[in-house]
Amino acid sequence: MDSLLANVNALRAVPRAPWRDKVRRVAVVLTSSRSGSTLFKAALACHPGIAALDGEAEPFLALSGNGFGSDPACTSDAITRINHPDTLADNIFDGLTIASPHMAPLDELLERWSKRLLLQFPALFASRDAYAALRRVLGASLGRAGEQGARTAQRDLAKAVLSGVFGAGHWRLDYYDGKIGPGAGRPFAEAAKIEEPPFVLPDLRRRRCTEADAADKVLLFKTPSDAYRPHLYRQLFPHAQVCHIHLTRGYAQSVNGLMDGWLSPAGFFSHDMARAGAGLAIGGYSDVCDFGRRWWKFDLPPNWRAYAHSRLELVCLNQWLSCHRHILDGGAALHRLAFEDFLADPAGQLARVCGWLDLPPLPSLRELPVTMATEAPAPGRWRKRRAVLEPLARMPEVARTMRELGYRPDPEAWL
Repeated sequence: MDSLLANVNALRAVPRAPWRDKVRRVAVVLTSSRSGSTLFKAALACHPGIAALDGEAEPFLALSGNGFGSDPACTSDAITRINHPDTLADNIFDGLTIASPHMAPLDELLERWSKRLLLQFPALFASRDAYAALRRVLGASLGRAGEQGARTAQRDLAKAVLSGVFGAGHWRLDYYDGKIGPGAGRPFAEAAKIEEPPFVLPDLRRRRCTEADAADKVLLFKTPSDAYRPHLYRQLFPHAQVCHIHLTRGYAQSVNGLMDGWLSPAGFFSHDMARAGAGLAIGGYSDVCDFGRRWWKFDLPPNWRAYAHSRLELVCLNQWLSCHRHILDGGAALHRLAFEDFLADPAGQLARVCGWLDLPPLPSLRELPVTMATEAPAPGRWRKRRAVLEPLARMPEVARTMRELGYRPDPEAWL
C-alpha cells in the first residue's frame, strides 16, 4: 500500500500552496456518522463565503502519512499530532472549491476528476499508462458536457462520464453517491481504495480556491472522525479562529442509519482491518456479509477493539456514543444544531449558522439533495428496528448523553 500511495502522490502532482499561515477562519462540523452531516455541509457550502472540499479530508490524511493504516502511531481515528502538515495542507488547498454560478473551466474539471478517481480506484489507475488513458477518456467526456454548458445536470454528467471510464465494469457506478449505478448489488471488492465509498465527484459549478481565498473565506470541514481530533485544524492553520458546529441527532435514528450502512454491499468501507492484523467477528455483520470479517465501516473510535467481537447494534451505538461524548467532554465552544431541526427548517437554521460565523445570509436555498443515504430521509425509519433499539435507551450512558444533547427519553418523540 505504501508504494501505491507513493504512485498516487506522484501522479496527482499536487502543487505547493504555502498559505497555511494566511487562513483566518475555519469551521468544523463535529458529529457522529449518519447524523446528516453530509447533507448539512453540502447546503452550507453553497455560501459564496465558504470554501469546502468535495468530500472529506480523510484521503489527504492518508496521502500525507497520517491516520490509521498510514501512521503506525495511530491505532484508531484519533490523531494528536500531524505528520507532514505542509503536505496535508497542499492537498487540502488543491481540493478546496467555492460555489460559483458558472460551470468550471474544462481543464480545471479534468484535473479535479482525474485526481478524484485516483483516490477511488488507485489499483486501476495508479500507473502512468492507465492514468494517461483515464485522462484521455475524461477529457473527451467532459468536452462533450462542456458543449451543453449550463444545461448539463451533475447527475447526468457523472453517469455519462463514468460509464465511459468503466465500460464493462459498469457495476462500479454503484459505488458512487447519488444512485447513478445499475443497482447490481455486487459487494465492494476493489483491490485498494483511498477514499471511502459512496464516492463523491467534483461539482460542476464550483471554482478552485486561490491564495486570496485562503485569507478571505471560511474553510469548512466535515468528518465524523474529527470528534477524536480536537486540535487537528489548529495545528494545520495556526493563525485561524477555529469554530465548531456540533450537529446532533438522536441515537435511535443514527444507530439505525449506521446499521443500514454497515450492511450495505456498496458503501462506507473505511478501514481494511487486515492491514492492521485484526479480524472482525461482529454478530449480525461478520456472519452475514462476505466482507464482514475484513472491513470496518464508518469512524474507528479509540475503543474499537472492545467491540470487534460484539453485536452490530452495540458497535453502532458505540460509534454514536463515542463521537458525542468526545465532543461534549472536550469543552470547546460550540454552536449546537439538531439535524431534526435542520430538516424542519433548513433556511432558518442555515441563517443562524451563517450569523454565528459572521457571514451574510445564504442566498436562496435550492431543494436539499439526498446525499450519502441508503434511503431518503424520512421520519420514524428507526422503528423498523424498534425491538433492538428501544432497550438501548435504558443504558445509563445513552440516557445521559441523550439528555445532554437535548433529546427526550420518550421514543414517541424520536423522529
